[in-house]
Amino acid sequence: MGAPEKTTTSNNNSSMQRVKVYRLNDDGKWDDQGTGHVTIDYLERSEDLGLFVLDEEDNETLLVHRISSDDIYRKQEDTIISWRDPEYSSELALSFQETTGCSYIWDHVCNVQRNLHFNTLNNETYHGANSELRELPEVELSTLPSILKVVVDSSITDQLCVTELILHDQKFFRKLMDLFRVCEDLENYDGLHIIYKIVRGIILLNSPQIFEKIFSDELIMDIVGCLEYDPDVPHVHHRDLLKAHVFKEAIPITDPLASSKIHQTYRVSYLKDVVLSRVLDEATAASLNSIVHSNNGMVVTLLKDDANFMKELFTRLKSPSTTPESKMNLVYFLQEFCNLSKSLQMVQQLRLFRDLVSEGIFEVIGDILQSDDNKLILTGTDILMLFVSQDPALLRSYVSRQEGVSLIGLLVKGMLKDFGDDMHCQFLEIIKSLLDTYSPAGQRDAIVDVFYERHLDQLLDVISSSCPPYAAHKSTDSNGSLHSQTSIKPEILLNIYDLLCFCVLQHPYKIKSKFLLSGVIEKVLSLTCRREKYLVVAAIRFIRTLISLKDEQLMNHMAKNNLLKPIVDVFVDNGSHYNLLNSAVLELFEYIRKENLKTLVKYLVETFWVELVKFDGLPSIQSLKVRYDQAMEQATNQNGPYALNTRRRVDERGLEKEEEDYFNEDSDEEDSASASMPRTTRIRAQPTLSNGSSSSLSPSPRPGGLVDYDDDDDDEDYKPPPKTKPEKTQEDEGSLEFQFRLKRKISKQEPDSVKKRLLTKNPIKSKESVFATLCSTLSQAVLPSKNTPNTSQDNKDKGDTGPNKETDKNTLTVGPERILYSKYHCKGGGGGGGAILSGQGHE
Repeated sequence: MGAPEKTTTSNNNSSMQRVKVYRLNDDGKWDDQGTGHVTIDYLERSEDLGLFVLDEEDNETLLVHRISSDDIYRKQEDTIISWRDPEYSSELALSFQETTGCSYIWDHVCNVQRNLHFNTLNNETYHGANSELRELPEVELSTLPSILKVVVDSSITDQLCVTELILHDQKFFRKLMDLFRVCEDLENYDGLHIIYKIVRGIILLNSPQIFEKIFSDELIMDIVGCLEYDPDVPHVHHRDLLKAHVFKEAIPITDPLASSKIHQTYRVSYLKDVVLSRVLDEATAASLNSIVHSNNGMVVTLLKDDANFMKELFTRLKSPSTTPESKMNLVYFLQEFCNLSKSLQMVQQLRLFRDLVSEGIFEVIGDILQSDDNKLILTGTDILMLFVSQDPALLRSYVSRQEGVSLIGLLVKGMLKDFGDDMHCQFLEIIKSLLDTYSPAGQRDAIVDVFYERHLDQLLDVISSSCPPYAAHKSTDSNGSLHSQTSIKPEILLNIYDLLCFCVLQHPYKIKSKFLLSGVIEKVLSLTCRREKYLVVAAIRFIRTLISLKDEQLMNHMAKNNLLKPIVDVFVDNGSHYNLLNSAVLELFEYIRKENLKTLVKYLVETFWVELVKFDGLPSIQSLKVRYDQAMEQATNQNGPYALNTRRRVDERGLEKEEEDYFNEDSDEEDSASASMPRTTRIRAQPTLSNGSSSSLSPSPRPGGLVDYDDDDDDEDYKPPPKTKPEKTQEDEGSLEFQFRLKRKISKQEPDSVKKRLLTKNPIKSKESVFATLCSTLSQAVLPSKNTPNTSQDNKDKGDTGPNKETDKNTLTVGPERILYSKYHCKGGGGGGGAILSGQGHE
């Protein structure tokens, strides 16, 4: 330790903490050794730190303990630090007066331990299996076992020393390779096996400096030769395989550094993936991957910065005189070059792709996609996928221009082409990227318009040609095969459906107009005739995607043209099989039910319930029928006895404002009118019928009642007797006021639909006529039903002169307005409100 550290420590020791010292005796009890103050300081004549406890009374030393790097200290209950002292073989403990003092000393003890560990790693000399060895043994055949023991059997700390010793000896690898060649010439397999283990152990040291030496051009082939002699596996001539590998240069690489890094990358990858694949640990494999990644970035950078190289590359790619074989090598090189660009940083990658675009890479790819070589086409597609993944805006910008329009057609053509067992999804992903709505509006609109105008019908024609018309899908030839079905790979059809679903979600308005005008849905559903069940499920998924738009016009189009019949038919034909097809159809029905798409619910149940009833046990089918019944019940309630007569709605709409004004003004006007004019002027008397009800004084031929009752038609020919002016009495006044307030209460409690029923066909020009209409309505409300006599003449013939209680009883079942009036009429007997409104009263 240096003097500065002592100064710092002495400054820290100025804060002394009060503690009690305890020692564990032989009986297992703690003996109190005294109370004092603890501090950390250097031991006498030593560079080590220790704990000192001085007695608080006479400053005598109670405890001196050298702090150990071993994990022997324990902190208990925030105020006690205990440990076993190895020098005295006894348990010691310090009990602090305050928790802050305990934490202070504990932190210092931990810091001292960390410093001790650090100094051990930096300052200790080699003390492995041969602790007296300060350097590696001489590389000789007799010392190979000793070298192997040093390299393989060393600890982690020793491995750092071994690495330093190997790097310090500049001739170590040269001597070891010379010895390897001698053993190989003499066929000394024991020596070769030992050398293999030594080289393997050196690689597992995972030192970048050692990797730089052994992977150099001078040593790499000999290192591979040493690794051929693995005693656990048969001998493999890896050097011959590496030498037999021919390095193809599509364009000569003049930079020696770039060429050297290319060769080194290949050899390191071969070592990692082939030679040492069984023995590498994760850390060493990661280091080798890092070397490969770094070399790739360096190669791309060197070639990118070589202007002559890039110019020569694209000149040959665009030249019509380039031979097919040479062009294929150039395309493969371009693909590899773009793949290696992933090793660059993001900014450098974007800069590289922009440079490639300016060189005309998209025109080159357009020529490649028109080639007859399928492998060449797929290679060009891979290059486009790299642009889509790195910077799709570059591709969209090119395609949106006039010179790039043809590229969309080439992509669609490639999507429909049969490439054997190769995948077609690259074309699909590129087209999706071009049609994506997240692209800038100007670019997106131009690309979408071109696709829908020129290429969507091409995709639909492929579907139509691959499937027979649905009407004829059951017509088969003598062998049972379907007619007019061309050979289209199911994978191609599946990609088409995937693209159509994508278009539905991305461009709902454009796809809607296209589907409604061109009969696209019928063509798409022809896929349900295919025998491949996953294609049928794809058609169902397309309809499910289309319905998710919740477009009423589309749903009406489906219902009108019975477009879901193919789906229901395949579901019924599938029977009770629980498979993907069954689940897809049930999920479609469940979605229609949950979203309450009434048009489709009604269409499905009313059109296909005869076929679906056999699946009534399934919850989705049962719930669909329940949803339909609920909708029908709701529609029935809306058309019930309280619903508006649709024939009157137009006439009633003109009276709504005037009637509302009347109800809003009648309370104030009633009070003012009651005080200013006689009651006989305000009361419009009505002749009394023999059963106590009154007739209407409305000037209209037939006013609209409070409710449009069926028995109103029986009273159309009724002619009331001549009007007589009644005499007003106190009871009449009270009854009229009560009845008027009752009518106002009814009008306030009734909803707007009931208010509309108060309106008549002919406009009411005065408040008197409005009031007469209300009185007439009340008189209509207590008229007898069709099953009882309902004219005054019929009652007179029977001799009834007073209120007909039987008629009132029947009236109670008609509606809320009639119930209210009937209760009041019965309560009043022959007089009351009923008598007043009939114009009789108590005379």
